Amino acid sequence: MIYFNCDYNEGAHEKILERIVQTNWEQTEGYGGDRYCSQARKLILEQCQTENAAVHFLVGGTQANATVIAASLRTYQGVLAAQTAHINVHETGAVEAGGHKVLALPSENGKLTAEQVEEAYQAHIADDSREHIVQPKMVYISQPTELGTQYTLAELEALSAVCRKNDLFLFVDGARLGYGLTASDNDVMLPDLARLCDVFYIGGTKVGALFGEAVVISNPVLQKDFRYVIKQQGGMLAKGRLLGIQFLTLFEDNLYMEIAGYANELAEQIRAVFHQKQIPLLVENRTNQLFPILPDDVLEKLSRKYCYSYQQRIDEKHSAVRFCTSWATQKSAVEELCSDLMKVL
Repeated sequence: MIYFNCDYNEGAHEKILERIVQTNWEQTEGYGGDRYCSQARKLILEQCQTENAAVHFLVGGTQANATVIAASLRTYQGVLAAQTAHINVHETGAVEAGGHKVLALPSENGKLTAEQVEEAYQAHIADDSREHIVQPKMVYISQPTELGTQYTLAELEALSAVCRKNDLFLFVDGARLGYGLTASDNDVMLPDLARLCDVFYIGGTKVGALFGEAVVISNPVLQKDFRYVIKQQGGMLAKGRLLGIQFLTLFEDNLYMEIAGYANELAEQIRAVFHQKQIPLLVENRTNQLFPILPDDVLEKLSRKYCYSYQQRIDEKHSAVRFCTSWATQKSAVEELCSDLMKVL
């Protein structure tokens, strides 16, 4: 089988593995107090063009989401998110198990709008029984979203303005951030995220690392005692240098952007075939996830050779599925898929 079902089927970039082996016998401090973590933090802050943010390395995306939200909210507060948001549909209720409700809002393309956030917040404030209702205090978005779509700089600025006006925290899940930063239609870069968001994270697990996410906290209110919550939430790695080494390697010599851009280029080749064959897409995007709507008989043929993920039923004879490229996808695999698509479509 050739796997296009997700972007973390492979291990890690060889430069990361080489560096881990090279440093294997070194003795360093634990829990992220080592020189590799310090160097990686410095590189990330340089690329964010800020000196005032705090950078913490956590072991995975769910831990990052649960930890940030637990550290930011009081027990009676919740987080506004799209219905398709990762914290709402793909984390087994981790946020709610931690005591904070996900306040899901409808979305057709995976994105929230500033108007939706304003409306939800004002509806809460206007409710005479609001003290009996979970208080919205944070807005959670993903860049890119679960559907591969992107927030434009104008959209992000509007969300940031609404959040600051209403004293809401803005949190950006960047599990696939590399694929967003290198998308052909992207106009949001790391300095924008550091400027407009209270907290965001740079995904490593899906973009070349063995595991790990780098949480960047711009808001000083959220920086205080954050490490306590990391430990409590199970997101702190004893051998923290393994995270520092990975992010140091990814952010040296532009490796992170290089490998993410490679995945997007491969996705464009597949997307071109769908467009050529006039196959509709559930959503249009320019990142590494594609959501074609295909006849079930075509999917049955493709499933004999390719692994993809099911998205949703469209009608009696068609389903939307996801094909996903990654930093490690082989060009030969994409060429083979494109050739087979041309034959069966």
